[in-house]
Amino acid sequence: MSFSKSSSTCARVGAVSAALLAPVVSFAQDAAPAAAEAAAAAPVPDKGDTAFMFLATILVLFMVIPGLGLFYGGLVRAKNMLSVLMQCTVIAATVMIVWVLYGYSFAFGGSTSPFFGGFAKTFLAGVTKDSTAATFSQGVVIPEYIFMLFQMTFAAITPALIIGAFAERIKFSASILFCLLWVTFVYFPIAHMVWDANGYLFGLGALDFAGGTVVHINAGVAGLIGALLVGKRVGYGKDMMAPHSMTLTYVGAAMLWVGWFGFNAGSNLEASGGAMLATANTFVATAAAILSWSAVEAFTRGKSSMLGAASGMIAGLVAITPAAGLVGPMGAIIMGLLVSPLCYFFVSVVKNKFGYDDTADVFGVHGVGGMFGAPATGIFTSASLGGVGYVGEQTMGGQFLVQLQAVVVTLVWTGIGSAILYKIVDVIIGLRVPVESEREGLDLASHGEAAYHS
Repeated sequence: MSFSKSSSTCARVGAVSAALLAPVVSFAQDAAPAAAEAAAAAPVPDKGDTAFMFLATILVLFMVIPGLGLFYGGLVRAKNMLSVLMQCTVIAATVMIVWVLYGYSFAFGGSTSPFFGGFAKTFLAGVTKDSTAATFSQGVVIPEYIFMLFQMTFAAITPALIIGAFAERIKFSASILFCLLWVTFVYFPIAHMVWDANGYLFGLGALDFAGGTVVHINAGVAGLIGALLVGKRVGYGKDMMAPHSMTLTYVGAAMLWVGWFGFNAGSNLEASGGAMLATANTFVATAAAILSWSAVEAFTRGKSSMLGAASGMIAGLVAITPAAGLVGPMGAIIMGLLVSPLCYFFVSVVKNKFGYDDTADVFGVHGVGGMFGAPATGIFTSASLGGVGYVGEQTMGGQFLVQLQAVVVTLVWTGIGSAILYKIVDVIIGLRVPVESEREGLDLASHGEAAYHS
């Protein structure tokens, strides 16, 4: 009897419990697909892509410290070696701080303005270990921190490229102040225009895979204007001003080539076939440009020089940068073969004709190479020439015109902006060191130390 009563009680409790739990079970059943849907709507970064972008970011840092410093340092006279290393290092460090304070926001802050990224991400507001950045593939993301840092290295190296144009005669403080102002008012807006989905040139459909306009035309034109406004070195055209160490220049150029794989392949933002295409093109375009420059020198001068081979190396890298993930390897080889004679003409004929003193041929190689590479990208992206093809109904002629428009916009923006900023710096602290300091060498005059001791 008691067993029967106990069973009856348990049955009633079970029924009540089931009734009470029914909504919970129903909610769980409804929530399960909702949670799955939410998970699908919020993609998780792939660890392989993240590791790939980390490596690419470190490689771009390697380009500027020590690659660019050694490349430029070898090209100047021994008494100015440390001044170039110091400028490259401090400019890069300055821009890294500026980037996280407001540069990232000005370039990629989410503003709908075609020219300005806005203030939403100043001081890295909203950037956390869990926030992500989109890539070129639907549903594929990477941690926002690594995207921010990758773009930071681009911002750091671009103004450092400029200082090669007026090395050996500019005040250290002037070079730092100019570059600080330049990235703020020239680089960040151009980066937004070209690479942000809301940017003006992005909206036109301009193709710049890794920085032909943003980095090389931008820096090359700013360098030329700087060389003109700072003026020629004392004794230019009369004194011996040959590079003091082609060995160091070669080492620096080689480091730049190695680092450039991070620059170009990393701009794919994913460890995919697109990154490998960019890698292949970075190999063969550069190799073709080295051979082309060496052949042109042999034909015109009777001898091929190490300086020429290093210059061809950089020219090829510059030319393929905007096209790295867009053209096929055969197109990349053609671009490499064509860019060197063009750059050689500017550094050996045009510079002498007009008499401007571009110490490290920043305009002749980066500016001219970039102005060749950007329109050439519009041509060789064509699927008929082995490229990845155009978006939508775009044609080769239409894309070529868009590329030319991007070049013109960059020329005007950096040309006018740079000239104004140089003048501002000249008024505030002066651009040029005294003649005595220039004759003594900037290593001792500006930094109180020497690169070499006898």
